[in-house]
Amino acid sequence: MTSAKTILITGVSSGFGRALAQEALAAGHRVIGTVRNHEALNAFEVLDAQRAFGRLLDVTDFERIDEVVAEIESTLGPIDVLVNNAGYGHEGIMEESSLAEMRRQFDVNVFGAVAMIKAVLPGMRQRRRGHIINITSMGSFITLPGISYYCGSKFALEGISETLSKELNPFNICVTAVAPGSFRTDWAGRSMVRSARSIPDYDALFDPIRQSREEKSGKQLGDPVKAARAMLAIMESRNPPTHLLLGSDALGLVRQKLAALGQEIDEWEKLTCSTDG
Repeated sequence: MTSAKTILITGVSSGFGRALAQEALAAGHRVIGTVRNHEALNAFEVLDAQRAFGRLLDVTDFERIDEVVAEIESTLGPIDVLVNNAGYGHEGIMEESSLAEMRRQFDVNVFGAVAMIKAVLPGMRQRRRGHIINITSMGSFITLPGISYYCGSKFALEGISETLSKELNPFNICVTAVAPGSFRTDWAGRSMVRSARSIPDYDALFDPIRQSREEKSGKQLGDPVKAARAMLAIMESRNPPTHLLLGSDALGLVRQKLAALGQEIDEWEKLTCSTDG
């Protein structure tokens, strides 16, 4: 490790957030972790009495985010790295899923992340250094039936991240969108919000997908601790990637998607170019 950093991670109660916090603390970094209740706050701070600092914050409480970040920087010092980890998965056929469920998905996965970024950026820009890591998903590149709201939110965060990286490059602030594949987290288990089924026409398509996802939960190939170590590695890099896939499944599926997309572009090239003046 080249130097100890102050890392702000949203959602450190479980999954990637907890694994990253633990690995970062073990590596000698200071970690500020956001949680949503006092029990989770206490459970986080006992990880390290000297370098683990919990803060109560729901990332959809947009008005409070600036206040919390300002308090952190005034009491604990500059934030070197922001990791937008807080998020959840929504599963449901789009026709069966309410707009309210979509708004909640985007409030947490997109608007919450953007609000956190906007809160830390003035300090990072003033210091001319910093790193923002947004945890997206292989679902920001590939899609599957039944997770349209989730994929939509992650596609949005991926696009925002890439654009932001270009805006912040003159200020020596890096942005990385980390897109994990299937990992042994609670994403497909207790953290998943599932819409009720209501239209039999979709049964043949979707019922096997839902059943398979539930059966594989907790048995996925990906190790969250190894994902955490990969994220620590990019924090130490002088030239971190704008996009980082995690997991061989993500790598294979995204490569298939890019190959299929390239083939489709070639197939329709003549019609594409026919619209030029």
